Amino acid sequence: MPFNIDPWIALGVVLATATTDAAYVFFNAAVVARHRIRAANWSGIWYLLSAFAVISYTEHAIYVIFAALGSWIGAFLSVSWLSRAPRARV
Repeated sequence: MPFNIDPWIALGVVLATATTDAAYVFFNAAVVARHRIRAANWSGIWYLLSAFAVISYTEHAIYVIFAALGSWIGAFLSVSWLSRAPRARV
């Protein structure tokens, strides 16, 4: 079974899933902080971004690997970014 991977689609899937996971992390942070508008905005962005990845890799299953890579990158970078932000003391 030949793997005809389009590098632009693969890159797009990585970027879309990385951005999707980052949006998911920010969504969860907004929920924990009880910021309703911010959580709702991130939720909408999260679903819009995931649509590209799903549509792209359903044509060829190999793109799931790129989606997983992007997902990992997005979660790692966004949690790293959140860890640097000063925490509010309650």
